[in-house]
Amino acid sequence: MSGMTPARVRFAPSPTGYLHIGGLRTALYNYLLARKTGGSFLLRIEDTDQKRFVPDAEADILESLEWAGISFDEGPGSGGSSGPYHQSERTKIYRDISDQLLAQNRAYLAFDTEIELQAMRDRLKTDENTNPRYDFRSRNTMRNSLSLPEEEVTALLQAGVPHVVRLKIEPGKTVSFRDIVRGDVQFETENIDDQVLIKSDALPTYHLANVVDDHLMRITHVIRGEEWLSSTPKHVLLYQSLGWQTPEMAHLPLILSPTGGKLSKRSADRAGIPVFVRDYREAGYEPAALINFLALLGWNPGDERELFRLPELSESFSLERVGQSGVQFDLMKLQWFNEHYLRNRSADDIAAEIQPLLLESGLNPTLEYLSGVVELMRERISLPSDLLKSRYFFEEPTSYDEQAVRKRWKDDSRDLVEAYADKIEAIETFDTESIELRLRELAEDRDIGAGRIIHPVRLTTTGVAVGPGLFELLVMLGQEQTVRRLRTGALELG
Repeated sequence: MSGMTPARVRFAPSPTGYLHIGGLRTALYNYLLARKTGGSFLLRIEDTDQKRFVPDAEADILESLEWAGISFDEGPGSGGSSGPYHQSERTKIYRDISDQLLAQNRAYLAFDTEIELQAMRDRLKTDENTNPRYDFRSRNTMRNSLSLPEEEVTALLQAGVPHVVRLKIEPGKTVSFRDIVRGDVQFETENIDDQVLIKSDALPTYHLANVVDDHLMRITHVIRGEEWLSSTPKHVLLYQSLGWQTPEMAHLPLILSPTGGKLSKRSADRAGIPVFVRDYREAGYEPAALINFLALLGWNPGDERELFRLPELSESFSLERVGQSGVQFDLMKLQWFNEHYLRNRSADDIAAEIQPLLLESGLNPTLEYLSGVVELMRERISLPSDLLKSRYFFEEPTSYDEQAVRKRWKDDSRDLVEAYADKIEAIETFDTESIELRLRELAEDRDIGAGRIIHPVRLTTTGVAVGPGLFELLVMLGQEQTVRRLRTGALELG
């Protein structure tokens, strides 16, 4: 990557599904390079695969990027001088380029049916060649404009016979390019098939549309996932065939499942890892935490720092510090980031976010009370929704943890809890200091350890064995509520 020349980069998702977590990382790295170099970040929707089109996928992509704070300079709805930014609106451009390649004898028409293609594969398949390709070895035996007489080609076209346009790849050449992440990469043209450029539905393939758009949109750096590395020689050959300069390439390392292998939908589901960005939004993750986590999933700042907000990432980022090796997705690490960013938010802000969720589950605390709960639980939650697990803040317990009862409820527990209820009911100022003092006085009077009272008190007031500081919790519940829960629990547990 040369100096600080402004980079023009793009994120080019297909609306064939919701935005994947790996897609968000690709968008992020492109965005960071654009911001670092004072360049431009484009969003292009590659919607030429009509068979796999998902109607609400584009809206999901746009919402996910906005939620994550990744804004684009050019793209759908943002304007720009290189539009349109949907490939489906650019089909004439691809057709013109394809016609240019046909005229220069760098591409040809192929009329083969799927049955004929399969017959070719079956005929040429050997132990050494398990996946025969449509290439210089096989094309002269197929039905195309290289093997058929000109008049027959004309007749087929006039009859409207379905056909594709293929790039003519000559053997005996070495395709080489320098990848910013991978280093020098070389491929032999013998191993590259005559790729389809225009499909029989007259729409371009990914390969043609991608190269044409990157050239016409003046893209300087193509930053994408490692899975596209094997397609790059085809793209380089296309650039060369068209006499265009190839952009700089950077292929990002794979995101791996904790059990190894690529983080697929199936492996992610098995590991309990959400795979789509919308899942993180709905779960209540902090966008800053997810961005911070993803930035470090493949990129290394070169020092010990781990916490970066988006502007700091933009200052520090460089493609040269992106590693080659696949990186494991660590959900615990993401939760660590989330806890950090969550604790930096105001309690009022988190309370406002969580209130609708509580209303949905039939609970209606005031924002002021909820804000106090957030403050008390801040160090104990990874996500705002974790507060829903502590329903005892909002309603009296309807059951008591059986294991905790067996372990903590002793023969004298009922008497101790009722005695404590009497003591704190008589307090004028119900604060942590007063209620702790009464508990320790009671323990001293009975000649027992304070824990002998603390555990049954927690159990009767919350129904569970663990939680925040007991005295802060009781003050949060309030005097009347605490006394009532103590007496109800003492009776029920006996």
